[in-house]
Amino acid sequence: MGKTKKRISLNDIHKQNGQLAHVDPADLMPLPKPLNRPEKDWMPLKPEAREKYEASLDDTLILNIPKPGSKQEEQQLVRRFLNGLEKLFDKHNNWGFLQPFVATMEHCARCQTCNEACHIYEASGRNEIYRPTYRSETLRRIYQDYVKPSGKYHKQWKSGGDIPLTWTAVCRLAELAYRCNLCRRCAQTCPIGADNALVAREIRKLMSQELNIYTSELHDRGSMLQLKVGSSTGMNPEIVKDNIEFIDEDMSEKTGMNLKTVWDKKGADILLIHNAGEIMAWPENIGAFTTIFTAAGLDWTMSSEALAYDNINYGLFYDDFQYSRVVLKHAAVAKELGVKRIVLGECGHATKALMVIADRVLTGDLNIPRESCFPLLRDLVKTKTLKLDPSRNNFPVTLHDPCNLTRLMGIVMPQREVLHEICPQFREMTPHGVNNYCCGGGSGFAIHSGHNFSDWRYKISGRKKVSQILGAFQDQIEPETKKYVCAPCSNCKGQIRDLIANYDLWNGAGITYGGLVELIVNAMVDVKPNFIDWDEIV
Repeated sequence: MGKTKKRISLNDIHKQNGQLAHVDPADLMPLPKPLNRPEKDWMPLKPEAREKYEASLDDTLILNIPKPGSKQEEQQLVRRFLNGLEKLFDKHNNWGFLQPFVATMEHCARCQTCNEACHIYEASGRNEIYRPTYRSETLRRIYQDYVKPSGKYHKQWKSGGDIPLTWTAVCRLAELAYRCNLCRRCAQTCPIGADNALVAREIRKLMSQELNIYTSELHDRGSMLQLKVGSSTGMNPEIVKDNIEFIDEDMSEKTGMNLKTVWDKKGADILLIHNAGEIMAWPENIGAFTTIFTAAGLDWTMSSEALAYDNINYGLFYDDFQYSRVVLKHAAVAKELGVKRIVLGECGHATKALMVIADRVLTGDLNIPRESCFPLLRDLVKTKTLKLDPSRNNFPVTLHDPCNLTRLMGIVMPQREVLHEICPQFREMTPHGVNNYCCGGGSGFAIHSGHNFSDWRYKISGRKKVSQILGAFQDQIEPETKKYVCAPCSNCKGQIRDLIANYDLWNGAGITYGGLVELIVNAMVDVKPNFIDWDEIV
């Protein structure tokens, strides 16, 4: 057992008395075999990081907020925060999410039902600051004290104690907004639909749009680089076309088919937009789409216009302006090509960004039909358009449900119908579908590893997913039996890749990962056998 936990109240968030919370590895949720052993301590934050940045929330750090150098800077930070908080409750400034945000802030019943739904709270050993309502209630009391007309500026308001608004409280609240995967399992569980994950996202937005506080991974090396160059990977159109030409050649040799990506075809039925990270990290996913679309005889194209070959939209996680700029570019390219519809590759957040949230941005002739790839893939498999041999996938397979696709969009069955057709040993995780647990890399965490944050990501936010994966394969957990986690989302694949590496699950349990299209190609009769080559996995 870990040490006795320090009791933490909401009022403690403003106190300048050292680190607010600590997570003892001995308190973490236990894992199934072969990881049924004590968890290792994580790497401590370096003293120079604690000296330079406000790092007093917990054992890790994701935002690099410099400590204020004077009382004047402290007061300015608080004033800008309050100004941004007022804007969150203004319909002209929060045009996208005002209604659900206000409903959550005004009507939470404090029943704490959401706590048991949160994988981070559970995995941490139920650490108080990771309660979904901890950050929401903190923000709610600050709003009611300092911004709401009936609050402190107008008359004294009390409900269990005020929270003095110090620069420490503001910085801790900013950091705390990045201890949530935004999976919204809490909102699904809430009896009145309060959305504590949305509150975390809106805090991130406030910090970005009003205080220029964000992570460099999401902003500088994310949406800003994407808007400037064309991709958050830094690849410009020429590099992308060169890389995909190489992928076409490699896949032609590997599959035995003549494959060539179609570029900039006017009036095509489908504009396919990939997550550009796949080009660098998982080129076989890009090649698998080309293989399937070619074999099925689809009328499709990709665009070489900057940003139109990359469906990433990190603004979804932290900033409405950045989000909207990317969405408008995607739609403008589709309009220029005159395509009939946009199909999104295997990326959960990009699919939700362009299919659902974009309805608030894309109107008129920019409102081009947009869809996930999964219903299309299901139709190709179920109608026998592709010749498939399921025996080629006769190994244990389980499915990870990306939160943005399943719980937040309801795309649950198409990918399952494919797996039931082509994978004889398919089995579900527990729970699954809309009740799934986040991979732990959601809301952009999968691309964050600064300071010691990757340790927190593996051992806390990703802990429940590790437990689920191992649970799905417990009947064949020996490493000699090779097993496949189907993770049809680029962000989720990155997180699951890192979890497998961190816990050495390939050598220890024979577990690897990949997307859905790779399994389809592996089963295609017209493709050379062993597209998924177990001997190549390291």
